[in-house]
Amino acid sequence: MKDLTTAQIESLEQLIEEQNTDRVRDLIKDLHPADIAELFQDLDLHDAEWVFNLIDDKDVQADVLMELDEEDRKKLLEGMDSDRIGHFIDLLDTDDAVDLIQELDEEDRDEVIQKIEDVEQAGDIVDLLQYDEDTAGGLMGTEMIMVNENLSMPESLKEIRHQAEDLDDIYYVYVVDDDKRLKGILPLKKLITHPSVSKIKHVMETDPVSVRTETPIEEVAIDFEKYDLVAMPVVDGIGRLVGQITVDDVMDEVREQSERDYQLASGISSDIDADDSILTQTKARLPWLLIGIIGGIVNSIILGGFEAQIAAVAALAIFIPLIGGTGGNVGVQASAIVVQGLANGRLEINEAWRQIGREVLVALINAVVISGLVFLYVLLTQHNNYAICFAVGCSLFCVVIFATVFGTFVPLTLEKLKINPALATGPFIQITNDVVGLLIYVSMSKWMLSVFTS
Repeated sequence: MKDLTTAQIESLEQLIEEQNTDRVRDLIKDLHPADIAELFQDLDLHDAEWVFNLIDDKDVQADVLMELDEEDRKKLLEGMDSDRIGHFIDLLDTDDAVDLIQELDEEDRDEVIQKIEDVEQAGDIVDLLQYDEDTAGGLMGTEMIMVNENLSMPESLKEIRHQAEDLDDIYYVYVVDDDKRLKGILPLKKLITHPSVSKIKHVMETDPVSVRTETPIEEVAIDFEKYDLVAMPVVDGIGRLVGQITVDDVMDEVREQSERDYQLASGISSDIDADDSILTQTKARLPWLLIGIIGGIVNSIILGGFEAQIAAVAALAIFIPLIGGTGGNVGVQASAIVVQGLANGRLEINEAWRQIGREVLVALINAVVISGLVFLYVLLTQHNNYAICFAVGCSLFCVVIFATVFGTFVPLTLEKLKINPALATGPFIQITNDVVGLLIYVSMSKWMLSVFTS
């Protein structure tokens, strides 16, 4: 396999435009499937189908399909009949095959499954489709090496060779009992270094790290990072080995989840790409913008009730952006820490009150520092107008405390309700803190003005 330079890519795109069959076929035959898939991003559907059909190796075609972005893959699949899709599925690992089938329309799935020539693989795929796609069962594949604990080394080596013929990669050799319950892992090194008369159960590593089929993907990713794994066995409710998850599958899921969380935190309500249609992008981005407008209208109503005070003391209006901006920043900081802790497993939901207590202490320190500095600034710039000094300083103190507690409490609550807590790091926190911060400032200003002018 080889990578293409920018000049070669431009040359290849020109050859595709000219429909130069021989030159294009010659250039793509040594490319990695991921590089071919990347090339498709700049092609229209007609040219993409034309290039795809020039790939001589069916295995490479199948790999290219799985390397494509979901939208590009869906467009290619729409131009294929069920026989051809079924043939590609025969060439894929079961986890990839399940991902592909899940992208098909409901009415096409059964027809495609019936076209799969390998009956055993078709059965595995049907079984895997029963699992939630956000769990270990929905992420795992069934391709792995599994040997009985009572086999001797020569017997196990023979069995491993037999099973390895159908595998592209070998990560671990899993050891099971007569009921296929996972008992341990046999490092390949021990096949070489231990006497041939040894039984596997005497040399295997017991108590391997494993996950249940219903384990959420987030927890699977944490275990991979914690134990530095390249693959992990998946067991059912009674401990039977049913599949394995590989690190590349986990990395793909983590990347997709990170992209979704980033978009959600940015106020984008669904998963979109830069090249999606204008209508699709508008539908994803407009809802939170409209909610932001509502928040702005609420703020204007609050300020309308404060109009007389602003007219009397115009300097009060100067600090409105400061109050809103500080509340939003503090809230996003607090929620981001909680969301990160939930994501990496360092924060458990049953530690909610402990975390809120920690954040309150941090908030008190931040509030004292911020409000104190601003108090001194206002004192120096507003000619010792104590009403404004105390209104701004006390408001900032209260806003920092509220924003921190609210920013901590909301993602913990969302996690408890099984809602993506990343929602709490976006416009929801900012809009709420803007409104509440303004209410605090208005109320505090009215009170201070009445105290110092009475």
